[in-house]
Amino acid sequence: MNKFKFIILAISTIILTNCNSDNHEFPIDKRYWDLNDYHEAVLELNYGYEKDEKLPTFDDPETRIIVEKLTDETNFEIVLGDDELGLKHRNDIADKFFDEWRSMNDIYNALDRKDQYLYGKEMLAVWQFGLGLQLKSFKLGNDQIKERADDPDSFQVKNNVDSNIKILINNFIIYLDHINNENAFTEEGKAKLAEGINNYFPKLIEQNPDANYSSMKNKAELMDKKSESVVIKKALNDLIQLIDSKKTSRE
Repeated sequence: MNKFKFIILAISTIILTNCNSDNHEFPIDKRYWDLNDYHEAVLELNYGYEKDEKLPTFDDPETRIIVEKLTDETNFEIVLGDDELGLKHRNDIADKFFDEWRSMNDIYNALDRKDQYLYGKEMLAVWQFGLGLQLKSFKLGNDQIKERADDPDSFQVKNNVDSNIKILINNFIIYLDHINNENAFTEEGKAKLAEGINNYFPKLIEQNPDANYSSMKNKAELMDKKSESVVIKKALNDLIQLIDSKKTSRE
C-alpha cells in the first residue's frame, strides 16, 4: 500500500514538473486561428519570452508548428474570402488582422553580434503573411469603395481606388528593402526572400494589371545590381521581365 502511494506521488510530481516547464501556451490544436488567438499568441511571442530564451523556429521540430500556425494565410482567407459575409464585416476583420500583423513584425527581427538575423526565415515568413493579407484586404477595401459609390465609374472613385493600389505597390516595394541586408541572411534565408518575390509579386501584378509598376521596376533593377545572391537576382529579373511584359501588352 505504501509503495502504491509512492508511485502515485511520483507520477503526480512528474506531471506537475512538466506543466511548470511549459511556460508558453498556443492553440496549436485549432484548425484555424481567429483574431483572439492571434492577439494572445503575438503578445506571448513579443513579451512572454525571456531575453535569452529561444523563440519558436522552423528548424525546431517541437516549436515549428507554432510558426506554421502563426504564418498560415488560411487563418485570414477563411474569413476574408467568404462571400457570404458582408464587405464591411470582412474589411473590419482585415483591418484587425493587419494590426496583428504589424505587431508580428516585432517578433523575429533580432540580430546577433555579427549583424546576422537570428530568425531570418521566420521574419520573412511573417512578412510574406503580410503580403498575402494585403492582397486580400486592399481588394476588399476597393470593392467596398465601389459598392458604396453612387457612380462606381466616377473619376473620384477611380482616383481613390488607384491611390489604394499605389499604396499597396509601395508596401510591396518595402519588402525588396530586405535585399539591402541580404548578407544578414543565411543561404536558406536568401532562398526564402526570393521565394517571397516569386510567389507574391506576380499575384499583385495579376490582380492589378493596369497599375503603374515603374517604381517597382526601378527598385528591382537597383537591387539586382546590388545583390550577390543567385536566387535573389533570378527572382528580381523574373519580376522585371513580368513588369515589362505587362507594359508591352498594354501598348
